[in-house]
Amino acid sequence: MNPDLQVSPLELEEIAVAIRYLFGEKGEAPRVVASGRGLLAKKIIEEAKKHNVPIEKEEQLARALAKIPVGLEIPPELWEVMAEVLAHIYRLDGSLANER
Repeated sequence: MNPDLQVSPLELEEIAVAIRYLFGEKGEAPRVVASGRGLLAKKIIEEAKKHNVPIEKEEQLARALAKIPVGLEIPPELWEVMAEVLAHIYRLDGSLANER
């Protein structure tokens, strides 16, 4: 291992953030509904899979979203990247847009 390369344990820890977004709701930004690291992150992912919730692996976005308290909307500076992720999800499963 390169001695100059330092990785903090937090960087290796799994992070999961659950977002709720009601497609078509005016004035509503995506909202953080669950967030966790380690075992809690694994449980969030497990629940998402159990309920067929789409899962996107975007490490940098997850780290930014994990700083937002549960229950709050994502801040404007994350809207663009969140819109790209949501658009990707809707393209993969067009039925999501029709269900909301």
